[in-house]
Amino acid sequence: MEKKRGSGILLPVTALPSKYGIGCFSKEAYDFVDFLAEAGQSFWQVLPLGPTGYGDSPYQSFSTFAGNPYLIDLTELIDLGFLTEKECNAKKWGKDPTQVDYEKIWQYRFDLLKKAFHNSGITKKKEYREFVRDNAFWLDDYAMYMALKEKHHGLSFTCWEEDLRLHRTAALKRAKADPEIKKEADAFRFMQFFFFRQWHALKKYANEKGIRIIGDVPIYVAFDSADSWSHPELFRLDEKGFPLAVAGCPPDYFSKTGQLWGNPLYRWDYHQETGYEWWMQRLAFCFDMYDVVRIDHFRGFEAYYSIPYGDATAEFGHWEKGPGYSLFRVMKQKLGEKEIIAEDLGFLTPGVKRLVKRCGYPGMKILEFAFDSAEDNDYLPHNYETNCVVYTGTHDNDTVLGWYSRLRKKDRDFVKEYLGIKNTKQIGWELIRVALSSVADTAIIPLQDYLELGSEARINTPSTLGDNWNWRMQKGMLTEELARRIRRMNALYGRCSDK
Repeated sequence: MEKKRGSGILLPVTALPSKYGIGCFSKEAYDFVDFLAEAGQSFWQVLPLGPTGYGDSPYQSFSTFAGNPYLIDLTELIDLGFLTEKECNAKKWGKDPTQVDYEKIWQYRFDLLKKAFHNSGITKKKEYREFVRDNAFWLDDYAMYMALKEKHHGLSFTCWEEDLRLHRTAALKRAKADPEIKKEADAFRFMQFFFFRQWHALKKYANEKGIRIIGDVPIYVAFDSADSWSHPELFRLDEKGFPLAVAGCPPDYFSKTGQLWGNPLYRWDYHQETGYEWWMQRLAFCFDMYDVVRIDHFRGFEAYYSIPYGDATAEFGHWEKGPGYSLFRVMKQKLGEKEIIAEDLGFLTPGVKRLVKRCGYPGMKILEFAFDSAEDNDYLPHNYETNCVVYTGTHDNDTVLGWYSRLRKKDRDFVKEYLGIKNTKQIGWELIRVALSSVADTAIIPLQDYLELGSEARINTPSTLGDNWNWRMQKGMLTEELARRIRRMNALYGRCSDK
């Protein structure tokens, strides 16, 4: 990160208001950038932008390279004549405008995008053909994977016939020769072309306004993904294509049985032998998409938790050594010095702390973790070093109001004593004040905390399914008065953007 006091707002793109059921790269995204600039902000932090599947989690994507077709702005396709407004308005995108109805999005979005593709004549356009050529190293596998998933009614590749499941050349050749599969694959290439065209236009607009994008990169890829299907050599899979072990977290205070994520683990010996070639491709791609990259579960590079495949819980896993600094040494040699935020939350061993320090990347400080007892801990602001990023909470935490309402009395008393307040009516803004006034180089505040929203606006509750990733901001929430208040407080603590 730049050694300059700055601040930003965390908001998933999906949480923006928009006309067709989910936040996307529409006018409302540009309006949000304008709001950030008016509020004196330097950063917009987004969640991973990859295509989502079961559970709707952006951390379980069908591809580590592809973008989420849900985020494509349909109004541009209408303006280009690929769709009609009547076609888009005819869809029932959900009853509650404060929530994303993913079932409806899944049901309607792809049909409209495929119709747009068939009306576009895009395959003859030079810009499109160049995009397909330049991104063939991941796009061809992704497009074929999604086309084959369509053919198999959305089932994971583990349920396909063996030759296709194991990515055998003859079976792939037959599939590519099938006109229907080819047409489906081309439609998914079209979606990726428009995703990246619209995203890069939005990012360019943000950068011109002085707003830099912090992107979020999961350390792992989903097992149900084009990556593990097309490149099994990268992962610890058996000869039939199934994981030997999967990722997760051990049991702790928050979960008696741990967290079973289910992602395949990497063959780190193979990655090291190849000079981390796939990782360099992945990271270079991310640095083209974002200005700053937050790497999720950074501790997994020092040591990772390995759970036997097929276990129902994470109770019987064990720790194994990761690649350590060698991956980042290669990255610095091949890609140069890049701006990275290390998500170093949770129980940190001395080895993890040494790795973060050696890399030089700022770690994360979460204020909601600071007050669970009267004991001193690393998340209390008086213990910060400047090279860190402070948050009130992240997408995995409750909002400040929701968090505070559930604290034990002794912890509430500690919060009030630490903040030097008696009246907690403005507890959200008081915690924001502590973040902004800290010595941390960068402060990132979830928008919900500026809006003083409760638990109804929480983004994700880890280890749960069914009610996550669906909160949406409503039109009218981003007022000029709010922008002025944010700017004033940021200016007070030397964080206000000059632009």
